[in-house]
Amino acid sequence: MKVLVLLMLVCSVYTNEIKTLSDQQPCLQDVHAALREITASLTETKVEMRYLQAENKDQQTEAETLKKQLQDQQTEAETLKKQLQDQQTEAETLKKQLQEQAANQQTEVDELKKQLQGKQVAFSASLLASGSPTIGPLSQHTPLVYKHVVTNIGNTYSPVTGAFTAPLKGAYHFEMYIHGHGSSYDTAAYLVKNTENIFFAREYQPSGGGQSASNGATLLLEAGDVVSVHLRAGYGVYDDTDHYTTFSGHLLFTM
Repeated sequence: MKVLVLLMLVCSVYTNEIKTLSDQQPCLQDVHAALREITASLTETKVEMRYLQAENKDQQTEAETLKKQLQDQQTEAETLKKQLQDQQTEAETLKKQLQEQAANQQTEVDELKKQLQGKQVAFSASLLASGSPTIGPLSQHTPLVYKHVVTNIGNTYSPVTGAFTAPLKGAYHFEMYIHGHGSSYDTAAYLVKNTENIFFAREYQPSGGGQSASNGATLLLEAGDVVSVHLRAGYGVYDDTDHYTTFSGHLLFTM
């Protein structure tokens, strides 16, 4: 009897279980459908992730390439900048050298001008600038001051002292002309180098007329040597606007 009751109980439970499973069958189908959709979605997501990973990898590669190109461009820019700085430095150096060369050339030109000016020496002057006076006779040898200057290239003759001063060593040629007027005196003068009488010119007074004398010399002078004309003591000299009495000289060549 107990066994029969137990079997009836089991059958009842089994029957209820079967009924429950039958009631749950539509729900399980929905679950399977949802799982299939999730699986499909996951599959698509995985595919998309792989695509995105591949695209990301390509973008990273492209970024690395662009980064390397940028670094190369920066390196090239630095190289060009350094080359430009080197060129600017070289240009400044060349500019400085050219300025120094120009300064040296200007100095050389100035020196050559100075030398050329030193080699351009010539003067000519007569005794009086105006009037017609007579100088002398005097009691001692007296330097004649030729005040009417016609030419004074190089400014080597002084109309204040009557002396020519050699600017440099060389050969110079000088000429002097003296004139006497009236019957009361004779005319005579020396060509003097420093304190040395070099040449002498003299003429006696003829009766009722005038007299003239001249002389010249080529002298080797050192720079600073002085040449002048001295009236001899006891003699006189005359000049007027016709300029009879003159003193001239010029440089022949340097030594």
